[in-house]
Amino acid sequence: MKAADDNRAGAPRGLWRDADFRRLWVGQTASQFGAQATQVVLPLIAVVSLNAGPGQLGALRAVEQAPILLLSLFAGAWVDRRRARTVMVLADFGRALALGAVPAAYLLGVLGLPVLLVVALLVGVLSVFFDVAYQASLVRLVERDRLLQGNSALEGSRSAAQIGGPALGGTLVSLFSGPVAVVTGALFFALSSVSIWRIRRREQLPARGDGPVGVRRQIQEGLRFVAGNASLRAVGVASALFQFWFAALMTVYLLHLPRGLHLSGTAIGLALAAMGPGAVVGSLLAAKLPGRFGYGKVLVCSAVVADGVMLCVPALHGSSAVTLPVLIGVNFLFGAFGQLVNVTMMAVRQAITPVWIQGRVVATITFAGMGLTPVGSLLGGYLAGLWGLRTSLLVTAAALALSPLFMAFSPLARLGGQLPGGTTSEATAAPTAQAAPGVGTTAPEAPRGDRSTHSSSRCSRPRTGCPCTSRRH
Repeated sequence: MKAADDNRAGAPRGLWRDADFRRLWVGQTASQFGAQATQVVLPLIAVVSLNAGPGQLGALRAVEQAPILLLSLFAGAWVDRRRARTVMVLADFGRALALGAVPAAYLLGVLGLPVLLVVALLVGVLSVFFDVAYQASLVRLVERDRLLQGNSALEGSRSAAQIGGPALGGTLVSLFSGPVAVVTGALFFALSSVSIWRIRRREQLPARGDGPVGVRRQIQEGLRFVAGNASLRAVGVASALFQFWFAALMTVYLLHLPRGLHLSGTAIGLALAAMGPGAVVGSLLAAKLPGRFGYGKVLVCSAVVADGVMLCVPALHGSSAVTLPVLIGVNFLFGAFGQLVNVTMMAVRQAITPVWIQGRVVATITFAGMGLTPVGSLLGGYLAGLWGLRTSLLVTAAALALSPLFMAFSPLARLGGQLPGGTTSEATAAPTAQAAPGVGTTAPEAPRGDRSTHSSSRCSRPRTGCPCTSRRH
């Protein structure tokens, strides 16, 4: 009760006095450590230990991303009918068990690409449910005027995980073996499951629909809500453009680092981990810059810098003395400005969306933004085999510019220094049976002039940190 009073009182540290928010923060941090380590380790096992080619690595990444296309909309409707805490606990416990299959297969002598594909698929399915529930959970825990502060804190912890996760994963692969490194990710997911399970605040469950018909109706409500709001539509399209080409880029990038630049697993981990400190800086800037300069200007300018800096990577040659420092600098800038986009977009999306439909809006934008990432990953592998690593890296990095270009001509560019009022007390309650959710006043547009409007979450735009998981939504 005291924590809730602190939240309403508006004290600067109110969130940190809220024990349930701290448990969510600890759980999300551990989950991000597991995700960041795993998303470096699994590709490195395929490339280094199993000698996978471009097409096989593209297929591995596509299998992990395919559940986003297949399950996001269902997950959104499903999460809106259940407690987010329960979904997150079960999802991370399941990811821990799935990763445990890798060392077990290694000990039994049956570890190969088919095992990695199955594990990647299971992790991908559970990640969809965790990500939707996680983004919906914050709105159920904190007041509207604390959303930006809460997102900044959670994204900051994700940034800290991005500092240690990739470096830890790459180092363990170099020093020991991939199967041993995978255990680290499993332990982090287990810790996340325990921490989130300890959240005590009970969530009120909305009324459930009638079986499959109710689920279909809820999915349609989420689609209509996003389609009926110009700012949310723009977030979805910008996310789709970014995520498609980013997925292609990352398939080539993860091949280019060990084979084109001849970097060790430790060096790769350090290069990717550089995004973590940058993302910490981006999270801090996100708490101040949008209100000072306007959400629109911050979104467009930050996306231009973050995406543009990746054009430096194709210019690097070999493992020279300057290669690793330049990669670290590029990844730092990408992490800082990408995280600024991520936190700002997430606050915009949450502010526009009423609480009763948060899960479905997250799922719809994730579906729109990341649904084609499996195709992007396959395209990256195809281009790497057709044109070579360096040319493919240049083309895919240049194509990232399509996302900020679209945002510059969208309603997002006109947002001002205030968040739009989409989650007022009238909007936080689920509509009555006579209401038409997602239509008319239930999907308010951001006001013109002083317009303020997740990325992901990149994803999404779900964005950033380790380039494997960068998101705008």
